Amino acid sequence: MDDTYAILGPDGLLSRTIEGFTSRPQQQEMARRIARVMERGGVLICEAGTGIGKTFAYLVPALLSGQKVIISTGTKNLQDQLFHRDLPLIRKALALPTNVALLKGRANYLCPHRLELTLEEGRLQSREMVDQLMRIQRWAGKTRAGDIAELSVLPEEAPIWPLVTSTSDNCLGADCPSFSSCHLQEARRRAQEADLVVINHHLLCADFSLKEAGFGDLLPQADCFIIDEAHQLPEVASNFFGISVSGRQLLDLAKDTEVEYLREAGDLKEVAAQCDKMAKAVRDLRLTFGVDIRRGPWSELAGNKHVLAALQQVRGALSELAGLLRVIQGRGKGLDSCLARCQQLESDLDELTKPESEEEIRWFETQRQSFRLNLTPMEISGLFRERMERYQGSWVFTSATLAVGESFRHFQRQLGLDQAESALWGSPFDYPQQALWYLPKGLPDPSAADYTAAVVEEAVPILEASRGRAFMLFTSHRALRQAAELLKGRIQFPLLVQGSAPKAELLNRFREHGNAVLLGTSSFWEGVDVRGEALSCVIIDKLPFASPGDPVLQARISALRKRGGNPFMEYQVPQAAIALKQGAGRLIRDVRDRGVLVICDRRLLKRGYGQTFLDSMPPMARTRDPADVVRFFAQSDDCEPGSGPTAEKNRE
Repeated sequence: MDDTYAILGPDGLLSRTIEGFTSRPQQQEMARRIARVMERGGVLICEAGTGIGKTFAYLVPALLSGQKVIISTGTKNLQDQLFHRDLPLIRKALALPTNVALLKGRANYLCPHRLELTLEEGRLQSREMVDQLMRIQRWAGKTRAGDIAELSVLPEEAPIWPLVTSTSDNCLGADCPSFSSCHLQEARRRAQEADLVVINHHLLCADFSLKEAGFGDLLPQADCFIIDEAHQLPEVASNFFGISVSGRQLLDLAKDTEVEYLREAGDLKEVAAQCDKMAKAVRDLRLTFGVDIRRGPWSELAGNKHVLAALQQVRGALSELAGLLRVIQGRGKGLDSCLARCQQLESDLDELTKPESEEEIRWFETQRQSFRLNLTPMEISGLFRERMERYQGSWVFTSATLAVGESFRHFQRQLGLDQAESALWGSPFDYPQQALWYLPKGLPDPSAADYTAAVVEEAVPILEASRGRAFMLFTSHRALRQAAELLKGRIQFPLLVQGSAPKAELLNRFREHGNAVLLGTSSFWEGVDVRGEALSCVIIDKLPFASPGDPVLQARISALRKRGGNPFMEYQVPQAAIALKQGAGRLIRDVRDRGVLVICDRRLLKRGYGQTFLDSMPPMARTRDPADVVRFFAQSDDCEPGSGPTAEKNRE
């Protein structure tokens, strides 16, 4: 524990070796608490405000411990940042020979076998996909890790990637003819041998669910698990502890079966015909849902005879295909794998269509050309705690947004962590001087039809005062589209709208312009780090309550109400308070940042639950006077501490 102070202190090793490193007492205390948990065992939940440097606070004790450590992050982007930037920096400073590894899910690695199949088949939907395939083929001859993130010229959502990567459905495992050159297997081998492994929450939960299904450990055994961005974990875990069948899964099975049949058999023509029949049944099922993109409870399907009939057609086509594959079983590893996939999908569909249980939530969602049928556990706390206990190591859950006010009860209840110790360290930033929180007067109720138009009218003079340099964050895509239309021609600054380009490209443009206005929804509320003057204003249209029409939320609200609870105050408000903290957290990312946070929702001050949101936010100066916003932006960045309207408002 003394080592953490010697390393992270004001005259410590990192201060002497890392340019720009700033010693933080909160960071030192966090590192000390983590070191103690790693040494003694147990579970620690800790919130570390923006600017504390929680990554260094857990990396230092993790590397010094001599233990086998797994660090799980919320997204692949954060995973790459941690492994390729932060971890090498600390390892070099500490001069430790720690063996580290990066491990992602299988869809992030090039599959040589799938690449070969796609090259052989030669049927692609567009010239662009052909060009992309040629790029991948050239890269395949040079890459060592096979991580598709290396080929940054191709966007992650490019339609070619599913054709050259594998899924748990279509992977042939040890029977694959390219097994000896499998990038995924090599990554797993390195992870088994490493002292510290960086993964993400999806992979962590996949391991939990695979262990339950009897497939063995996907991840190596570890002495300590550190879960960063832990506020995202409950939702990820809920998805993995359930069952899901998608139209894409079924269509991929039909396509893969036809390809493998032509490669490995070819003498039972009914197989190819049945693949076409099943693909048609899947597309027909999608049509019965209607054209809208939506999510709904299973009860909506139960009363729709057209959907039920189409679903039965899919189930029958799947069964017929399985029967044909049994006839030629043993003719090839690829066909045998397709048979196993058929059988698993049959089982999953049967589970999804059986009478509902009070412990489960059945629901569906539609995409533009596909659909997904889902079964989600009503509660995951018991399931998660049970799987945690199978790993004997210590656990650390951390994020900048875990507490509601100063309480971790909401997070603990979601994951069954009632016995955990907890700690909260506030941000070291001088929020009263660096930030002004503006709550406009006179806006209509958020449910009003003209609400988004009123928000835009309020935003235009603020954007003029900020000279662009702003995020406008919305709680719905509909509001975002409406605002984008209303802002056209109203402001002189570059307007960037989510959906018009990939997220990374929009962020790069935002930074390059230096005076842009970016409109985004949920994906821009967190995990986005824009430092400096380019982002000087964040405007949030509404308190980020989850959609009341969401079927999973509806079911959980109903269950809480039946148990005599208050679902709004016990579940919806805490979830929204954490989401608001994330959105507001985009504004101040550095000790030199200054900016204005605008929250347009009058419910903050008009409703009793507004205090929960106020208690959860950083201690920014607050105002309801638009003139203060103009003065704030007009102030020099070297405004003396304790002076100016922001300080005066904070004292009030």
